[in-house]
Amino acid sequence: MKTRHVAALALAIALASGAGFAFEAAGRKVPAREVPVPDTVSQQVQALIAAPLSPFWNEHPKDAAEWKTLIKARADAVAATLPDLRAKLGVKVAPARVGGVNVFIVTPEAMPEANRNRLLVHVHGGGYVLGPGESGTREAILMAGYGKMKVISIDYRMPPDFPYPAAMDDAMAVWSEVVKTNDPNNMAIFGTSTGGGMTLAMVLRARKEGLPFPAAIAPGTPWSDMTKTGDTFFTNEMVDNILVSNDGWLGDAARLYANGTDLKDPQLSPIYGDFTGFPPTILTSGTRDLFLSNTVRVHRKLRQAGVVADLNVFEGQSHAQYMGDAFAPETKEHFTELTRFFDRYLGK
Repeated sequence: MKTRHVAALALAIALASGAGFAFEAAGRKVPAREVPVPDTVSQQVQALIAAPLSPFWNEHPKDAAEWKTLIKARADAVAATLPDLRAKLGVKVAPARVGGVNVFIVTPEAMPEANRNRLLVHVHGGGYVLGPGESGTREAILMAGYGKMKVISIDYRMPPDFPYPAAMDDAMAVWSEVVKTNDPNNMAIFGTSTGGGMTLAMVLRARKEGLPFPAAIAPGTPWSDMTKTGDTFFTNEMVDNILVSNDGWLGDAARLYANGTDLKDPQLSPIYGDFTGFPPTILTSGTRDLFLSNTVRVHRKLRQAGVVADLNVFEGQSHAQYMGDAFAPETKEHFTELTRFFDRYLGK
């Protein structure tokens, strides 16, 4: 018996090291199984995890008219929830123009003295197609409400009418304008999903254009690689109940926005850019997030570049569910983490 154990151990070590064996890269078939809702999260997040797959994840709009129908339906649904959210969090939102771009100024009614000279710039998510107008301000409202800092939320132009580089042009027009009258050492850029990818791409473009960097950035579950590259595009497919699969509307949106530009262009997929000298960064994802690998790969590349980078991964959560329920404990925890990070690196 002892001899068999030693032989088995030797074989395991050899397999692990690859010594004496030739392996070919191959996928792994996983048997169908039920994935339970974890009881290690709050009841609010358990409800999010238990929800069925997004009802529109596999829609494939055939033309601009169908895209606009989908976009409007989603925008109307979100916008209807915002008055109550603003009231409960004590936040005011006002439309404005900055650098010729539509924005929303999001201001907490009560702001600590230490935050009065601080400014956060927000780029919303939505696959470069969702979240037009006021519907894109939800995350900014949560940040202003929990973090007690002023936020400029950019209402950047989007497909189908305005493909790449319109969104980035708008974001950079706002950034280049606000740094004229605000100290970038007191500023941060943040956003989730598409907004996370744009946050990273904005730093890359700021370097190219000779603009100052923010003091910190917070790319939440960033769409940092639009090419369906990364382990969790496959391991979390049909497990993530928000994005579900890159083969639904999401992949279509990537191609619609890119408009023929190589998806590995760092302005589309910033993971292929140079992260040297990036500001301190806090990244957030969840264990069921289709973009968990997007997030992890960014974190590793930042650390390899010597950048201060924190990575928070929430238990059981699909894409961006750290703010799915505005008043869940995990949502408060997420925005508290961002606030502490900004407080550490932003000047006053």
